[in-house]
Amino acid sequence: MPLAHIDPYELPDPDRLPPNRADWRPDPARAVLLVHDMQHYFLRPYRTGAPPLAHALANIAALSERARAAGVPVVYTAKPGGMPPDVRGLEGDFWGAGMRADPEHTAITAALQPREGDTLVTKRRYSAFVGTDLAERLERRGRDQLLITGVYAHIGCLLTAADAFMRDVQPFLIADATADFSAEDHRSALGYVARRCGVALSTRRAVEALAQDPALDPHV
Repeated sequence: MPLAHIDPYELPDPDRLPPNRADWRPDPARAVLLVHDMQHYFLRPYRTGAPPLAHALANIAALSERARAAGVPVVYTAKPGGMPPDVRGLEGDFWGAGMRADPEHTAITAALQPREGDTLVTKRRYSAFVGTDLAERLERRGRDQLLITGVYAHIGCLLTAADAFMRDVQPFLIADATADFSAEDHRSALGYVARRCGVALSTRRAVEALAQDPALDPHV
């Protein structure tokens, strides 16, 4: 059950995102940036140099630079290759054996390589919280906001956002710094987060928020 080819589509218009129920805004003193599953295996279905991936990569890179400059921790997730069936679990019924234990599958794309000081979390399920120490890492750093980028918006990114919400961590799904199977799947993920468990936000708004000094922000 290999991942199917993904046809190019345009990322959601940053000025036409679904309305958010919550009025949360990222705070550089509270936030962590999550770069979710940007491994070769998950990116192979996209057409090189085409939207949505090409544009999402550029936006993730820009947001990562802003986060590091603002002292916001950057956390990467990655799945291991070659998981035996008992570790792969029910995901095997939907996606087969998954990736091989080979850098051609498991390596994070060269466009977004972790830097010194960044964190890599190994996960085995959709949510970045399940079976990992991500929650403990956030707590140790006194962080209760999660800015979510990466793939796929309606699967791991959405489930991570919902899981964060249930742990009283405010999730932000960055609309144009994520990619999905289709424009419809992408819109659906953003709509669910905006209505039920978090905030759908553009890269531009996230970068602006992380550039602000909370002590000088009259909205804080």
